[in-house]
Amino acid sequence: MDIIREDLKQKRQRKRWITGVITAGALLAVFILLSGLEPAAPSADRASVFIDSVKRGEMLRQVRGPGVLVPKEIRFISAASQGRVERVLVKPGAVVEADTVLVEMSNPELLQANEEARWALNAAEADFVSRTVTLENDVLNQRARLAEVRGDYASARLTADAEGELVQDNIISEIQWKRSELLAEQLKERLEIETERTEKMRDAMQAQLRAEQARIEQFRNQLKLRAELVEGLKVRAGIAGVLQELTVEEGQQVTIGTDIARVARPDLLIAELRVAETQAKDILLGQPVNIDTRNGIVAGHVLRIDPAVRNGTVQVDVELDGELPRGARPDLSVDGTIEIDRLENVLYVGRPAFGQANSTVSLFKLRKEEGDAVRVQVQLGKTSVNVVEILGGLQEGDQVILSDTSVWDDYDRIKLD
Repeated sequence: MDIIREDLKQKRQRKRWITGVITAGALLAVFILLSGLEPAAPSADRASVFIDSVKRGEMLRQVRGPGVLVPKEIRFISAASQGRVERVLVKPGAVVEADTVLVEMSNPELLQANEEARWALNAAEADFVSRTVTLENDVLNQRARLAEVRGDYASARLTADAEGELVQDNIISEIQWKRSELLAEQLKERLEIETERTEKMRDAMQAQLRAEQARIEQFRNQLKLRAELVEGLKVRAGIAGVLQELTVEEGQQVTIGTDIARVARPDLLIAELRVAETQAKDILLGQPVNIDTRNGIVAGHVLRIDPAVRNGTVQVDVELDGELPRGARPDLSVDGTIEIDRLENVLYVGRPAFGQANSTVSLFKLRKEEGDAVRVQVQLGKTSVNVVEILGGLQEGDQVILSDTSVWDDYDRIKLD
């Protein structure tokens, strides 16, 4: 009969347990080893990324903004008179002089008012002449009375003096002499009164004539105003230039102040740039600017900085110092580069895709020997259009990837093929 051996059964079980423990330990060791390894680095084509080297030296800070060319001198022409548009003589785009008539209007009521003002002035001038003659006659009559009184006084004075000598010889009575003296004194007083009256009359005449002249001047100013309104029916350019816009049509009724036309000088242009508000804080008047007209570069300088921010940008006006290239005209799109300042002896590199001033960004720095790039934290300083100052994290000669590396945000190392 067979005898069951319990010791063999136990040995087989022990062997299975040992094998299981060894297998589990091996699997655990492999798991721990694999978990400690870095994930496989992704690969990138070296030609598909933009690489730049860190340099030390002078860094030119610039700000760039798009814009347009606009006339420096623009004349907006509005209606100085109310009327109806009869003729449009010039079309937009035409070259005009200061006295070129753009539009002719009509207003019969204004013409009638002008004639009435002319008649009123003529009547006032005629009244002035008539009044002058009348007053001068009055003054002459007064002068005649004055001369008569002066003669009477002189005669009375002579008589009184002569009788004064005769009364001493008892030729005439003393009473007669005193009567003659009294008459002379009366005539003397009358002479003084008539003299004063003559002066007053002359002053009164001058005052009345000045009043008449003021009245004539009033009528003359009214006529001048009416004449200007009539002349305003012929709308003129006002300056030599190019007619850019005409906003009225024949038959249209126009009121005073209505915009009619816009004339600009095409030979005097400035650039209006739109600069991001975050970059405009360092712009100052007089800073040099290069304007790219896409047909040449024109030098200029900052003329005006708009104090207001509109849609996230600040308007910067640039005076053009150089000669404009052919084809430059109003409303031409341009790009402007403003030179802010120059930083001496600083580390700088090309501006990363998402690099902002005074911030910390992560960049991939190349390792030539390993043939890969590792992520490093870089502290940025002042920025320019194409370059940025390096404050920390990189050394002179280091090469970094400036392209957008957001697809590798989960990796700290990439291989370069």
